[in-house]
Parts: sequence; C-alpha cells; structure tokens
Amino acid sequence: MRLHDKIAVVTGAGRGFGEGIATLFAAEGAAVVVADIDEAAARRVADLIGERGGRAVAVGCDVSRDTDTARMIGTATDRFGRVDILVNNAGVTHINQPCTEVSEADFDRVMAVNVKALFWAVKHVVPVMRRQGGGVIVNTASTAGIRPRPGLVWYNTSKGACITATKSLAIELAPDRIRVNCVCPVAGETPLLPAFMGGDTPELRERFRASIPLGRLSTPLDVARATLFLASDEAEFLTGVALEVDGGRCI
Repeated sequence: MRLHDKIAVVTGAGRGFGEGIATLFAAEGAAVVVADIDEAAARRVADLIGERGGRAVAVGCDVSRDTDTARMIGTATDRFGRVDILVNNAGVTHINQPCTEVSEADFDRVMAVNVKALFWAVKHVVPVMRRQGGGVIVNTASTAGIRPRPGLVWYNTSKGACITATKSLAIELAPDRIRVNCVCPVAGETPLLPAFMGGDTPELRERFRASIPLGRLSTPLDVARATLFLASDEAEFLTGVALEVDGGRCI
C-alpha cells in the first residue's frame, strides 16, 4: 500500500475527481478526511470507504472560508494526530460564455473557491506540516491554466493562478520538506462538465473529445492515480510539478 498509515485531507471529495481521489487513497492505506461543501455527499463517500474496510471521516466545508478550513484541518489533527497529505481539489467554474457576460458574482465565486481556498489551506496546514517535519500538498489545477479554451476566461485565469501558486509554494516550502505539486486534468465526467461545454449534447461532447488526441474525456480514476503518485513516496524528489492528465490535449 503506497499510503500506508498516512493521513490525507481531500476537498471537494463528495463527487467527481475528489471522490475518486478519496476512495483510491483509502484503498492504498490512508485515513481520509472527506471534505465537501455538501456534507451529505461527504458522508456518503466516507461511509463507502468504511464499508470497504478503510478509515474516513466526513466534514462539511466551504473551502473559501477561513473558519471552515481551520475546522477541516483541525478535524484531521484531532482525529488522527497529523496531516501528511492535503489535496486541494474543490473547484467551480462559470458557464462557458463570452468573458464580458460573466457576472461579478460568478467571477468572485470562481476566484474564492479556486484561488482564495489555497490561501486558507496553506494558512492552516503548513504550520501542522512544519511541526511534524514535512508533508505533501497536491492541488487540482486544469489544462485550462496551460492551454485555455475560449468562453472560460475567468476559470482559465483561476487555474493559471493555481499552477503559479503551486510552483511558488514548492520553492518556498522546500526547506520545510513540504512538497507541492498539481495535476492538470482535461475536462472529465464530473458535475462541472455541462458548464465547461455550455450545455450537454452529443455534439458538444464530440467537439470536446475531438480536441483530445487519445480520444476521450478524463475520468476520476485517471486523476486519482496521478494524484496518488504525486502524494506518495515514489514522488519524493518531485516538487513544483504541474502534471498534465489530459490524453495529449496540451501538446
């Protein structure tokens, strides 16, 4: 087991990529704090992990809020004593539309969940990791931050910020033995997909698939496997990496 006796916190873990990450981490031996703004969804995933013989606790958490993030990290330390891995996976988007038509409210929400949440996460988890002598942070960025699509300007911008934050944190936290990396998935089968496409029709799906050389969308398991690698000791000499999980989309 690649994460035997590790303690992991995964945000946005109630569905999609986050659920895939949380369940794979648990299968690989980690105790998982399953965090999601939808507490019922978080409980469902935690219960699923328990039914499969793993260890998990659910936490309702709005990652854009200081107090919620503090409580999430506090749950991990109170329940398990440490935080070895933090996966900042929670994310939102605006609907695919011209940049001038995105509302201020949608812009603010995208920046709060996709960027400000990293600020709060670092504030609360880095002191814990420093005290214990190290740790791993993996952020879920996107191919949108590397090869942007039209109609998603402000989402693209937030994921570009996530990639830059990952690299900046990696260099600053390296002396503390805290590795920081990110995965950059192409669009996948998650609740955000219709917003990315501006709808959900066979024609829109085919247009998205056609832009991916390997000919399909990403899956939660694709992203979970990449995240597992970056979080594991197999990647002990990797930091500041933005790993494209994209079927060749960014080539």
